[in-house]
Amino acid sequence: MASCSSFNLSPSPKPTKPLPHSLLKPLIHEPETESRTQIQTPYPKLIITGPSKLSGHVPISGSKNSALPILAATLCCSGTSKIHNVPNLFDTRTMASVLASLGAKVEVFNNEMLVNTDGVDSVEPNSDDIRKIRGGFFVIGPLVARFGEAVVALPGGCNIGTRPVDLYIRGLQALGAVVDLRDGKVQAYAANGRGLVGGSFQLDYASVGATETLMMAACMADGMTVLSNVAREPEVVDLARFLNNSGACVEGAGSKQLVIKGKPLLHGSECVIAADRIEAGTFMLAAAITRSCISISPVIPCQMSCLIHKLSAAGCKIRQYSHDTLEVSAVSRCGGENLQSFEVKTGPYPGFPTDLQPQIMALLTTCNGLSPVEESVFDKRMGHVSELLKLGAKIQVCASTALVFGKDNGSVLSGSSLVASDIRGGMSLVLAGLAAEGTTDISGVAHIDRGYENLDMKLHSLGADVKRLMPLAS
Repeated sequence: MASCSSFNLSPSPKPTKPLPHSLLKPLIHEPETESRTQIQTPYPKLIITGPSKLSGHVPISGSKNSALPILAATLCCSGTSKIHNVPNLFDTRTMASVLASLGAKVEVFNNEMLVNTDGVDSVEPNSDDIRKIRGGFFVIGPLVARFGEAVVALPGGCNIGTRPVDLYIRGLQALGAVVDLRDGKVQAYAANGRGLVGGSFQLDYASVGATETLMMAACMADGMTVLSNVAREPEVVDLARFLNNSGACVEGAGSKQLVIKGKPLLHGSECVIAADRIEAGTFMLAAAITRSCISISPVIPCQMSCLIHKLSAAGCKIRQYSHDTLEVSAVSRCGGENLQSFEVKTGPYPGFPTDLQPQIMALLTTCNGLSPVEESVFDKRMGHVSELLKLGAKIQVCASTALVFGKDNGSVLSGSSLVASDIRGGMSLVLAGLAAEGTTDISGVAHIDRGYENLDMKLHSLGADVKRLMPLAS
């Protein structure tokens, strides 16, 4: 969970209606990176030579899925917010640019961001940045809540299926906003000309993004808001904690209902982004697919219980060494080749995370037996299957359900040339490449980099033969 404490800064008066689109560009200090020799190619690639045996310890970075909404939430807060353990990823850098395009001052030092929103003078963030990432759309809630209006382009992100913004729109309407969709942008303003008002809204399904956006909007609405059938993910709890430490009153985070008492003014606070449970799960699967033993930290084991149960049933040994350290071993006295198949159905938290479905499918190609995998969150999250087939995997897909044939039923992985088309699907190719015989080269690495900080360096530290080929200088 994110750890937050009060940041002792005096709040400024609530800004009046913002000026038209004159953007103030702050100085953003990029973190220094470790220099290393890399081969140059026409485009970036990962080259993996397998099969790999991993050993050692890997540190888990801060959660991208917590960082993005918390960075958006700084727009609710006057003064300065200090956010620690922000992963250095394309998505978090893009979110910093979104905030900067509104007039916020953003300073980045390694994995720390300072965001001061007192200079915000626009309610329309840079559309190009918004279209690059799904999380950029989160700013619509804070902008309407604090400034009374917002003009935000429709979001981008991975092409993993339908992710409409109708829940965001209807939720804002329930809080007293007038919302129109014009020219690919969502335009919203407070109907009363002053600000949002408390209300009740039940989500059709437990959308994490809609829950977070409406929570931020309700924090500054006049009166009480009740949001029902909300998402229960740990990232929602992390955002609520940040908002409460900034002076908000959010109750029920982690349950199916949020009760929010609106406040006219929030102030900056200090927050530590929690460890990324999806990255932690990915490295647990890396240990399993390579039949290796590694330790990972920091993790919050209770957030990993669904994956721990699946891996344990397959035959992995998982031990908790401390409150935030796990050891995952798929090495057995029989040579580690006897992991058994299991069935997977994704669902909202505390169900099996959709963000681990592609990676666990890669593992299942190396297990014994047949494994049904049902994707119930996104309707197009099977794009990685065609690439896994190039490696020799045997998988049959019907709509959003796949039947994965294990090693004893025809799946034999060997190196090939692959293309990553989204974050988690791309990571499944990396895991499969670690287990495959021979060399696997993966292009489309920029997708993978959006969700995994220093991935190749972390894998290399565990003993994997992974090289990054950088693009030729123009």
